[in-house]
Amino acid sequence: MKILEAKQVTKIYGREGQGATHQALTQFDLTVEQGEFVGIMGPSGSGKTTLLQLLGTIDRATSGQIWIAGQDVAQMNDQELADFRRTRLGFIFQEFHLLDSLTLKENILIPLVLEKRSIAEMEKRVDELAEYLGIHDVLDHRPYEVSGGQKQRAAAARALVHTPALILADEPTGNLDSTSAKALMESLAGLNEEEKATILTVTHDPFTASYCKRVIFIKDGRFFTEIRRGSSRQSFFEQIMHVTTALGGESYELTQSSSQKY
Repeated sequence: MKILEAKQVTKIYGREGQGATHQALTQFDLTVEQGEFVGIMGPSGSGKTTLLQLLGTIDRATSGQIWIAGQDVAQMNDQELADFRRTRLGFIFQEFHLLDSLTLKENILIPLVLEKRSIAEMEKRVDELAEYLGIHDVLDHRPYEVSGGQKQRAAAARALVHTPALILADEPTGNLDSTSAKALMESLAGLNEEEKATILTVTHDPFTASYCKRVIFIKDGRFFTEIRRGSSRQSFFEQIMHVTTALGGESYELTQSSSQKY
């Protein structure tokens, strides 16, 4: 079952005759099946962040079509898009975006509160995710009282708690040390396997991408290539490093530092 289908998506910033224009994406196609864990990689300025914004319905494409969970998001008005984001999408950001005035548990509960779920259902779901993600003992702490890794795992729980059709992650390990990054990615990979959560992540880090089942590379706003993981994550990691180096968008020093995480 297709969860995401993008066809001939083009995004141009600016308008002709009104100053300079920039074409960030050009006729980009992407299909993601239910239960996939997909990575998007590319050099700085390649269009990967623009793609994530379009798929997250935060911005609109200049042309092309995007279907998510069988719905044509281009046909939705702003209110419909806001409701769709809240109920059908989950977001994990590099900066966590947790509210310091709330406990981790209260932060995680926000999507379920907005959907007016029963207290029993909310408690059960939060307990399940917190136990799996290893944050059960800090649920009553506020974000400033826990580590970066615990914050990001709480943010992941918030993204997953309402069982969205698609989870979008933007550099989820960008602010984490190697130990926390590994713990987060192992948790996401486990939830992908056990709950069949459909996850798409944008990352510059080969180590993070190696937890995906498929990695798509973008260059200059266009599809460049894709690779799929076999039985060995180490081998997949090395393939990712090879393509990243060939793209020329990230330094060799980056891939060396990524390899030190193993």
